[in-house]
Parts: sequence; C-alpha cells; structure tokens
Amino acid sequence: MPRSVNHVASRARRKRVLKQTRGYFGARKNVWTVAKNAWEKGLTYAYRDRKSKKRNFRALWIQRINAAARLEGMTYSRLMGGLKKAGIEINRKVLADLAVNHPEAFKAIVAKAKA
Repeated sequence: MPRSVNHVASRARRKRVLKQTRGYFGARKNVWTVAKNAWEKGLTYAYRDRKSKKRNFRALWIQRINAAARLEGMTYSRLMGGLKKAGIEINRKVLADLAVNHPEAFKAIVAKAKA
C-alpha cells in the first residue's frame, strides 16, 4: 500500500514561508531550506528588536529631555528629581515631545520643578 502524504498541507506551509521571504536577497527568497532558515532568523530578530526598541526610545527621550533641560540651566537628573518632589507625574515620552514641539510648555514645567 502506498504511503499517505498530506502534500496539500506541506506545500501550503512552504508557500506561506516563501511568500514571507519575498524581497530577501539571492537564494534566501526562493530556495526552500535557505528561505526557511532566513525566515526563522528573521522572526528571532523581530522578537529581540521589539524589546530593544523600547530601550532605544527611552534613551532617545532622555537625551532630548536632557538637552532641553540644559538650555534652561538644569540637568536631567535635577529636573526629574524636581518633578518628583513637585508631584508632577509626566512620563518621559510626553516630556520629550513637549521639549521638541512646545518649548514654552516645557519651560513652564522646568520652572515648576525648580521651585
């Protein structure tokens, strides 16, 4: 008796992976084994970088806040300490946005932190 192979499912699985590797360079887009390895590694990078993206943006916000605070004659750490003492709960993302797009509002916040 011939061996039963679910060729429909296995072909669909390969087609799905090859569709997701479109745009890759060389054999990574059309040779099954190479494409599968590239696809798996891509998923690993995607998972890792979803975590590192959060770290990178926090670092960027801190740099922007620090630069804007120094224009007002204050350091980042003193500003954050002053905000905590003043009871102002504002996150770094919003604070960085204010520093870049609304300097007058940021100036007012720094004044409250100084007091």
